[in-house]
Amino acid sequence: MELVHLPEAAKELGISYPTLKQWIYRRKIRSVKTAGGHHRIPRVEIDRVLFQRASRGRNRKDGAGAHAPSLAGAPEEPGSGLKHRISGRNQLLGRVTSLQIVGLLAKVTLDIGGQKVTAIITRDACQELNLKVGDTAAALIKATEVMIIRPGG
Repeated sequence: MELVHLPEAAKELGISYPTLKQWIYRRKIRSVKTAGGHHRIPRVEIDRVLFQRASRGRNRKDGAGAHAPSLAGAPEEPGSGLKHRISGRNQLLGRVTSLQIVGLLAKVTLDIGGQKVTAIITRDACQELNLKVGDTAAALIKATEVMIIRPGG
């Protein structure tokens, strides 16, 4: 599990260091304490918060959206149809580590808490999601299917 120092985590989240400390104290974000008593933020927590904020379309830096509902329960945006309404609850949040496009298919690999999940999706779907290595995305697992979700921010 990758642990991130607070100044770096705050920068990635687009918030100030004091705001991040308040989030920790108010349990809006999970942290891990080192043997010396210092807080570290797991990479998966940063990804979770970024994904929730992006799925809600928020770019505010005041901490709004830290407890946003999951993508499956996100409110529908005007003109967006049903693209954010998903019944599947088995969503695994991670970061794109590999992307291979060959012909009509794309092989997308996500790092989810140190584990790799791979999905084969269409080239068109990959382009519509605008997936790139390093992006935050979620794998939606339904029965034997694994699909890739990316917030529409």
